[in-house]
Amino acid sequence: MVENYFGLGSYCRVVSQTEIKPMKSAKLLRILFFLSILLLPIFLLNHVYASYFQKGLLIILGAMTLLWLLSLLIKDASIVDIFWGMGSVIVAWFYAYIIGFDKLNEWQYLLLGMVTLWGCRLAIYLGIRNIGKGEDFRYAQWRKENGKNWWWISFLRVFILQGVILWIVSSVFVPALLATEEMSFLVIVGVVLWGVGLFFEAVGDYQLMRFKNSPENKGKVLDTGVWRYTRHPNYFGDALLWWGFFCFALIGKEGFLFFYSPLFMTFLLLKISGVAMLEKTLKQTKPKYSEYIRKTSAFIPMLPKE
Repeated sequence: MVENYFGLGSYCRVVSQTEIKPMKSAKLLRILFFLSILLLPIFLLNHVYASYFQKGLLIILGAMTLLWLLSLLIKDASIVDIFWGMGSVIVAWFYAYIIGFDKLNEWQYLLLGMVTLWGCRLAIYLGIRNIGKGEDFRYAQWRKENGKNWWWISFLRVFILQGVILWIVSSVFVPALLATEEMSFLVIVGVVLWGVGLFFEAVGDYQLMRFKNSPENKGKVLDTGVWRYTRHPNYFGDALLWWGFFCFALIGKEGFLFFYSPLFMTFLLLKISGVAMLEKTLKQTKPKYSEYIRKTSAFIPMLPKE
């Protein structure tokens, strides 16, 4: 999910000879990322399920527009991060509504429950953490840099961009909810992946919140609990549960085509707004973080090195 889960924006770079190659690699990844944002909507709007995706896009962009207007009123664009989880819940239930609740079976209602539990937990957690703390420092910096133009730049750069990403990722719910097949072993696999993912995300968030709430931990590195096995248990968990949602889509017709949803999410968390962005800051602000990197897996949980 970085101090918030999906703050998308610029990387802070300090140019040196040793950084030229990594910077070229990062630039290539960002090009691939934004290229996918252009190509995947074309796929969705020309798919056999296009009518569902069109309505879903309208719902998401409408919600993001209302959220943007609220951000102008309270002068805080970081409220968009709190909406990510609830946005997934809203669009999943909206797809279920237009498909028809009477057409859904038990495992499809199970999927809706899983999405709802995850999305509400994430929204509540980010709400507790962020509300009353002021605007996230990155959004505040972008506000300062763009001055009087920030009101419309924030609409495109923050709200519409994240709305489109949410729409792309959540498209995996449509083939799952349209499937007519009965119970499948894929449901069991999906529930297991989702459960493990939710565990790492929720426990990681809780342990991090407790750690940060203790003044004596300022400047220290959290390397206990699930953080002992992965430097980013919350990001790993979030990616894994989307692979769990994908298992439900595999039950439906052409569900395999939506592999890009969990893949896009994993790529986003690893290379764009999650691990890559956060560790640039942590290396500079926490002296012991380099040792933590040496011992601890970046993403997939593993036993720490001695």
